Amino acid sequence: MDSSVAPEGLSEDVLLARFAFGDDEAGRLFIRRFQGQVYGLALAILRDPALAEDVAQETFVRAWRHGPTYDPGRGTVAAWLLRITRNLAIDALRLRGRTDVMDPDVLAVVLPPSAVSVEDAAVTGATASAVREALRSLPEEQARALLLATFYGRTAEEIARADGIPLGTAKTRIRLGLRRVRGLLAAPAEEA
Repeated sequence: MDSSVAPEGLSEDVLLARFAFGDDEAGRLFIRRFQGQVYGLALAILRDPALAEDVAQETFVRAWRHGPTYDPGRGTVAAWLLRITRNLAIDALRLRGRTDVMDPDVLAVVLPPSAVSVEDAAVTGATASAVREALRSLPEEQARALLLATFYGRTAEEIARADGIPLGTAKTRIRLGLRRVRGLLAAPAEEA
C-alpha cells in the first residue's frame, strides 16, 4: 500500500481497505469517521446506551473482518456499515425478546444514498418525511405491525406471538398498512 498518502485524505473505500488489512492509523480514522452514525443508529433502534455501544463495537469488528469482501458496486461504505449496524441491533432485540422499542421517528435515520448530490439528498429527505407522515396516519396496530415487519425484520408469526394475536390478524395488519402507505405515497400532493 502507498503510505505516502495521509489516511485523513483517503476515500471511504481505501480507508476501509487499509483498516481491514491492519493499518492501525487507518483503523482509528475509520472508526472516528463513522462512530457517530453507527452508535446513533444502534441507539435509535435499541434505546439502550450500553447495548448500543456493544453493537457499535461489534459493527467495527465485523467491518475489520469482512472489509475485504466489501463491494463498492452495491453501495457506499457508510451504507454497508449502517446495514451491518442495523442487522446487529435487530439481532440484539431478538435475543432480548424485545418489541417495546417501537418509535416511528426511528425512520428519520436514513441510510446514506449512493449518490451524494444535494438534489438526491433532498429527495431522500422528502421521501423519508412522506413515509413518516403516512405511517402516522395509520391506526397504531397497523403502523406497529408494518414497522416491525419492514424495519425490524420481524415475520408475521413473530409479530402475532409478540402482540398475542392470531397469525392472520398480523398478516392483515401488515398488508393493510402497506397498502395504505403505498396509496398515500402515490397520491399527488395537494397544494394548500
